Amino acid sequence: MYKLTEEQELLRQTVRRLAETKVAPRAAEIDETDEYPWDLKELFAEQGLMGAGVPEEYGGTGAGILSVCLITEEISRVSGSAALVVAAQELGLMPILVGASEEQKQKYLPGLAAGEKISAFALTEPDAGSDAGGMKTTARRAGDKYILNGTKCFITNGGIADVYTVFAKTRPEAGIRGISCFIVEKDAPGFHIGKKEHKMGIRGSQTTQLIFEDCEVPAENLVGSEGSGFKYAMMTLDRTRPVVGAQGLGIAQGAFDYALNYAKERVQFGKPIITFQGLQWMLADMRTRIEAARQLIYKAASMIDDAKSGNVPPNELSMFSAMSKTFATDTAMWVTTEALQILGGYGYMKEYPMERMMRDAKITQIYEGTNQIQRVVISRCLMES
Repeated sequence: MYKLTEEQELLRQTVRRLAETKVAPRAAEIDETDEYPWDLKELFAEQGLMGAGVPEEYGGTGAGILSVCLITEEISRVSGSAALVVAAQELGLMPILVGASEEQKQKYLPGLAAGEKISAFALTEPDAGSDAGGMKTTARRAGDKYILNGTKCFITNGGIADVYTVFAKTRPEAGIRGISCFIVEKDAPGFHIGKKEHKMGIRGSQTTQLIFEDCEVPAENLVGSEGSGFKYAMMTLDRTRPVVGAQGLGIAQGAFDYALNYAKERVQFGKPIITFQGLQWMLADMRTRIEAARQLIYKAASMIDDAKSGNVPPNELSMFSAMSKTFATDTAMWVTTEALQILGGYGYMKEYPMERMMRDAKITQIYEGTNQIQRVVISRCLMES
């Protein structure tokens, strides 16, 4: 069993209090209005939560990915959407952290870690979801600039981010070996925001298209070298998938807590429904899966934090990252479905939070690699071990 340090446990308790007092009262409103919670972003920034995964030398707290998972988990207990304020920031800045030059890190990471600027990760395209190599966005070198053309879709923080890590093909004929990564600032000439998506869940987290029409990006904004973009994208996802798992875990824990309390209070046939064995077993299975998911996420996150030591094989890191995301988010969908069933008709009503939790849970099985793709990753790691 993975045991948190005193500092990590203190962080958990601090974020839990913050979530219960500041985020929970806003959760239903954020979902209803579908507006980005700028007030919560400022609150999280003031508490240093936006830079937990950024080393201290770049303005962060250096707490590591496990701490980012704890933050995401605790906020997700009351609002999966609000948790993305932190989780999406980590995703957007991660390519800079794993692949950028020292100069680029010094230029961009401090503002992102402080929450003064918002980041976004731009990989997915209309014809390139699970198949990232099928992307059609191109980047052509022209003197001291690159000219980007193409469209990205389903981009979290689209339209509100200041800094975008964008993947495009510098050599279209080379497949994944022709993908490069660029840091694109929001005011880059030729960069436009497309339609805002109206989503089933995680409403309040803005998701849009990005459109590049002869978009000019300084050559110095290339991350690493040409052709290294796919590597940085995969390194990023290996390090952020447990954070998505933590989002699912938090949603599952919040749904379980609500269903447990409801079962203790709801009286049918003259006694609380928790006294009926059928519901007892449902709750027992829910609690078991939640704890199993928690241990797997903490294990994966701790491996990522330990990877700098060189003692963690990349193959193992990829496998545990994929396993944690898969198991935790499948658990989130299953638990929210079971929890809603315990509430019966009340669970189906918007007056109660359960239907929102179920809607939020579903996307965790899809983004940052569908759980079917995660199983492919796991299988490949097993074959290569």
